[in-house]
Amino acid sequence: MIAFVDTNIWVYAADEREPEKQAIAQSYLSNLERHHTIVLSTQVMQEFFNVTTRSGKELLSHDVAFGYLADMSNFSVMESSAQSVMNATALMREHKLSWWDALIVEAAIRAKADRLASEDGQAGRKFGKLIVENPFIVKKSKP
Repeated sequence: MIAFVDTNIWVYAADEREPEKQAIAQSYLSNLERHHTIVLSTQVMQEFFNVTTRSGKELLSHDVAFGYLADMSNFSVMESSAQSVMNATALMREHKLSWWDALIVEAAIRAKADRLASEDGQAGRKFGKLIVENPFIVKKSKP
């Protein structure tokens, strides 16, 4: 199985200010790494660096953020092209997505991912064979 991991999962994995979400994100990523192929995009890497190092809300030092980026670059990383941008535009229109979410969905589809791990969007939403999964939603067992 191929799992595309959105920015927010990576940020929570690094965010010590949110220990509960950090533990869930770290465990989720470890499980994916053991059992599945992890994919991300250059957009995810760019957003991660911006969110974790932005002035005034600095979550990580630049050096620590660089280390995370180096680790992230060891996974399969989808790059953007003019065609991928055009495809994202079509997804944005067809599925009424935000621009940035459309770029993520497009990269996940192009990577042939089975699941898109994200806190954004609706868990369970499908784009062809791609399904959105939110690791922070606790699944309740049926009585």
